[in-house]
Amino acid sequence: MSKVISVRFKPGGKSYYFAPGDLDIRKGDYVVVETARGTECGQVVNGIREIPDSQLQKQLKPVVRMADGMDIRQMERNRADEKRAFEICNERIAKHNLDMKLVEAEYTLDRSKILFYFTSDGRVDFRDLVKDLAATFRTRIELRQIGVRDESKMLGGLGICGQPFCCSRFLKDFQPVSIKMAKEQGLSLNPTKISGACGRLMCCLSYEEKAYEYLNSITPMVGSIVMTPDGEGQVVETNPIGGTLRVRVGTQSMAPKYYKSSECTYIRGGKRPPKQPDATDAGDSDD
Repeated sequence: MSKVISVRFKPGGKSYYFAPGDLDIRKGDYVVVETARGTECGQVVNGIREIPDSQLQKQLKPVVRMADGMDIRQMERNRADEKRAFEICNERIAKHNLDMKLVEAEYTLDRSKILFYFTSDGRVDFRDLVKDLAATFRTRIELRQIGVRDESKMLGGLGICGQPFCCSRFLKDFQPVSIKMAKEQGLSLNPTKISGACGRLMCCLSYEEKAYEYLNSITPMVGSIVMTPDGEGQVVETNPIGGTLRVRVGTQSMAPKYYKSSECTYIRGGKRPPKQPDATDAGDSDD
């Protein structure tokens, strides 16, 4: 077991583990740490606790010190200066006629380096831009290319649901999302309806995927022949979440009726027969 604290450097950003050492660190405190980007000041989102060593992907870096008033003022000053750095970098990008979109500028706490995050459809030769920026800011310059999902996470905004982006609010890591998930959930495959502001498939498609996979596996598919309380009929529509089937009993001229899935018994047909639900699966689906 190892003692750790969780530190976050930006609102809605990912939190990282650090070793607290002998310091008495509590949730809400600010600490100074060394990261791959340099010296940074972040806020503690989880106080000291123990976790198994198996959960640690690499050796923990220790907390340098508790942040004092000067560190916090420096951090606030850096945030203000980042806006000016962003504007200057945008001007230099236009000057050098580079095909790249600047997303964000970020100072390290000690101002020994400025990081500029950008998106681009391909590789960009920004060597002259780096020289120009280094001469202007007189510090180390690092340009880092990111994806469009990372851009949405950094900038934030409102999704088509009317809520702030999941990625900028609570998602810490991006999960793979596929068109199969939309098909499994019976959603329209219109790209404008299942894509987020970043242009990629919406992250929320993965939230209920396991539940849909399970419910679809125990529900007779469209085209299946089932036995209903009114006799044998063919399934024309399914609602796995609602637990209902729309079944046409009798001739094609007969109007389909709705039945609970539990009232119907699968006979044959469909692309696959439904499997029998068991207690373990049922318990998992409730989660």
